[in-house]
Amino acid sequence: MRWIITLCVSLVAGFAGAAAWDYAGLGPDRTREALLANPEILPEAMQELQRRDMVARIEPLRSELETPFPGAVIGNPDGEITLVEFTDYACGYCRQSLDHVKQIVAAHPDVKVVIREYPILSAGSADAARMALAAAQQGRFEQFHDAMFAAEGLSAGNIEQAAREAGVDLERAQAAIEAGSFESQLQNNVFLAQNMGVNGTPAWVVGDQVLSGAVGPEVLGAAIDEARDS
Repeated sequence: MRWIITLCVSLVAGFAGAAAWDYAGLGPDRTREALLANPEILPEAMQELQRRDMVARIEPLRSELETPFPGAVIGNPDGEITLVEFTDYACGYCRQSLDHVKQIVAAHPDVKVVIREYPILSAGSADAARMALAAAQQGRFEQFHDAMFAAEGLSAGNIEQAAREAGVDLERAQAAIEAGSFESQLQNNVFLAQNMGVNGTPAWVVGDQVLSGAVGPEVLGAAIDEARDS
């Protein structure tokens, strides 16, 4: 069956039919017969093609993707397995996923959760993201992260209140924000998201997989286990 998968992946990927037939040692008639006899191979071949495409996207950027902005980490900062989350404080599904991340961290002590601020939903999203990075700079990231998601909206007052609750030095944070200290990080997060094909939040990268939406702790846990096994 392996030669059929190889052939299908080659055909789906756009290789010349003749080259694929030569590679498999088949002519067009036998190729057609093989595919008709094994139609279930086509979806499998498409999945393999998508997997290869995702690996090609992730691998050149893996080191950069998995290296957090200093302090913007939840879980084990030295964890062997990295789960990357692209998040926006205006995103209801991200708020829903907050508890999922906590469950993952509790169940998988070898997991480092790298949070990438991806403020795409509102003007307030960017202000909250900058304050989150300022909190990370002061070692108060997770406290602010939780407080911000607990707030009712992203008004300037709510962002400031979340920072106060998190123990952030507001004067120091505001000075860093006004100095533009976090703009390159936010721009880089956009670059990484676009290269991963991420166009919404939450989105997750773990191992060779990119997952979209509030997929839940079971799906995340399975992806983590797969990354660990690989």
